[in-house]
Amino acid sequence: MDTAALEHLAVIAHEAGRLVMEIYGTAFDVEAKADNSPVTAADRAAEDAILAALARRFADIPVVSEEAAAAGHVPDIDDGPFFLVDPLDGTREFVGRNGEFTVNIALIAAARPVAGVVYAPAAGRLFSATRDGGAFETAAKADRPLDMSGARRISTRPPPGDGLTLAVSRSHAGGEQRDLLKTCRIASTITAGSSLKFCLLACGEADLYPRLGRTMEWDTAAGQAVLEAAGGSVVTLDGKPLLYGKRARGLDNPSFVARGWTGPGLVTPRH
Repeated sequence: MDTAALEHLAVIAHEAGRLVMEIYGTAFDVEAKADNSPVTAADRAAEDAILAALARRFADIPVVSEEAAAAGHVPDIDDGPFFLVDPLDGTREFVGRNGEFTVNIALIAAARPVAGVVYAPAAGRLFSATRDGGAFETAAKADRPLDMSGARRISTRPPPGDGLTLAVSRSHAGGEQRDLLKTCRIASTITAGSSLKFCLLACGEADLYPRLGRTMEWDTAAGQAVLEAAGGSVVTLDGKPLLYGKRARGLDNPSFVARGWTGPGLVTPRH
């Protein structure tokens, strides 16, 4: 994906974020899906806008999106490229009004995320990346036109000698990761919702994000694209890259560890 196409994805995500923020300021209703996860008008409005915009600009690329998939509509993605869309990642954070929710769009090719945009409209932070072009952050207020001329390149940091900063989920943090982290020296912990955790690693604000438990492909793809383009990695518990397009086995992800570095092993030994 070239720069112009990536900027177009950013514009699409930004417009979806604007719609999300319009609803964020209202007394919206919260419904429960079949799996008891919450859904709001913001999820649906953002998804409708993203799907329509992708159809206009990338009509030949199929799209797997969260709310459509929940309704049983998953296109045939075969082995070709496809988009993964999470129109409102962190609906619980949206409902809780803590601002830690994101709009996510990723392009998948050969089972890997090769481009992605993560927009956190309440925080005014937009992250964009391509596998070959690097990762960037742009200040992006939802109520103003998107201007990517001020985008700054971001990168992960080397693991600090005095210990790692751990990013954990606000909605899913638990004690099951303790054994996995026994060989790590953890100096501090950041709690954040949604795909923001990947982006905190990508811009060097954190070092490690383990996720043991269920996530879906649309939850992680855009964040993984940003993190890997910034110099990090996302691996399953057997040390293999987290891959996409697993329709034959469902679109659930296995447990994984996102890291601000690449290389063998899941975690950094104590110094």
